[in-house]
Amino acid sequence: MKRLIYRAQWLEGQDEQGLQSLLSDKDAAVQRHVDGGGIMTIAAYKWQHHVFLYYECIREVIQPEELFPSAEPFLEDWPGKAEKRKWMPMIDVFHFNEPVSYEHWLRKEPVERRAGRVAHLKPEMISSYIYYHYQLQEERAFLGDKYEIIALHDNLMFGYQEFPKVIEEPLAPKKLQTKGTPENWNDSRMDLHFQAWEDGHLYFKHIDPIFTLYCGDR
Repeated sequence: MKRLIYRAQWLEGQDEQGLQSLLSDKDAAVQRHVDGGGIMTIAAYKWQHHVFLYYECIREVIQPEELFPSAEPFLEDWPGKAEKRKWMPMIDVFHFNEPVSYEHWLRKEPVERRAGRVAHLKPEMISSYIYYHYQLQEERAFLGDKYEIIALHDNLMFGYQEFPKVIEEPLAPKKLQTKGTPENWNDSRMDLHFQAWEDGHLYFKHIDPIFTLYCGDR
């Protein structure tokens, strides 16, 4: 199984039509992949003119263009490769747990809410954020939400969470045998890593869901 996170941005003035196209594709291509055993969970969120996708591919990787063909005309082009892209992959920079099998990743209890959230890092603090979080992740300094994941593109972070939280020991072997994570996590000074919002708030803010689907809900 593979967890994927993407971001996209609507063309100016195309938000409403774009959102309708996403919902149309959700009822068609996306639902087929969920019903056909290709996707376990998929969720889409909106914030300002941005769209975020989180989904779990059970076997082969499914590209977002295959899932949302109707949305293509309403999305901005992203430069950076020979062919411009509509959906930009976001890099997994932190998770407490990861899937080791289909059975391991199935939800054992009903999920009440699948939430998305965003935050901005100070550009000069990105490497420090990744350093501390990779240590925490691979040293297993403490346990956290099984399904939480944080991804990064530029200095914008998107986080996916499920509620109620599931806290359990990961089955995948840890990659570090060191003990560099601060005993008191507050000593990592995450407050110095985040770029404050206009209202002065630090850290993440929750954003609006467009839809969520899970293979066990039908």
